[in-house]
Order: sequence, then structure tokens, then C-alpha cells
Amino acid sequence: MEWLSQAADDPAQCLQVWADDPRMPCLLATGRLFDVVSVEQRLGLEMFDRLLRSGLPFGPSLIDRKAQRVGFFLGSQSRETFTHYLERETSSPPPYRYLGEGSAVVVPGPIPLSGDRYQWLRAPMRRPAANSLRPVALATALVASAELLARIDRFDEQYPTPYAAVVALPEETTTDAG
Repeated sequence: MEWLSQAADDPAQCLQVWADDPRMPCLLATGRLFDVVSVEQRLGLEMFDRLLRSGLPFGPSLIDRKAQRVGFFLGSQSRETFTHYLERETSSPPPYRYLGEGSAVVVPGPIPLSGDRYQWLRAPMRRPAANSLRPVALATALVASAELLARIDRFDEQYPTPYAAVVALPEETTTDAG
């Protein structure tokens, strides 16, 4: 977590706060050491699962349970690459916030508990090495996850009950092979 504290206005104070209370969240500037892509929680959890299961490269990820947002860390100055690949995936990207230079993010302490507002989905073990595939993977997962959730929502609208789904099944046709 030492590298992460370097993004704080006072890195020594941030480390001291975490030494005193490893659950304590801290406000860190984005844009110097890392950027963050933030999405609503439902989409973010789907993205996280998709990235994890597919083995695509991605860095630390966090969740703010009260704000219902999930943040994905990218290397600093990744905005251009991320938006380029996002625009290649779709002409109407899902809503997201890109936190780069001039923004900040609240990060969990090194050892949050399950009931804490801020938690790591994937904790930062060390400063992430530059990886040009991370923004590509994140843009792809964002679009794919949003499309999957939209399809699920359409299914729920079309079939609000199990009975509605059964009624929609085509009738079986019988043939006389006689």
C-alpha cells in the first residue's frame, strides 16, 4: 500500500492513518500514479466477474457500497486509449466516469471488513506495471457487460413470471409416422 499512499497529498500522513487503523479509507488524487474508471455497482460487479473469469488483464478494483459505484484502476494517462477502444466497441457507450488528472477517489484501507462502505474487490498488491492491454480489456468488458445486463432486463420485462415464459413456448407439433 506504500506506493498507493504516494497519491495522497501527504503520503506520510496517509501511511500513518493506515498504520493506526487499517480499515480507514483515504482520499487519493487520480492522474499522477493511476486513473480510475467508475461505473454503477450492478454493471461494475458484472464487469469484475467477466474480467476475472476471462483472465483479461485488469488492476485493482474497489467498491463504494453507499454510492453503489465500482472503480477500476488504470495506469495514469490511459483516457485516450480507453475511449478509443470504447468507441470501437460501440457508438453509444454505457454511462461511466473517468477520473484522471484533477480528480480524486476514496480508497479503502489496507484491511477493510466486509461491512465497510469502501472495500477492495481486487486489492493493489504492488504498483501495477504499465500494461497497454488493460484499457482495451476494460473497454471491452464495459460494453459486453452492459449488453448482457440489457438483455437480462429485456428478458425480465418480456417474462415477468415463470408462467409467462412457459406460455411463450411454441406448441409441440405431433406427426403421425403411421
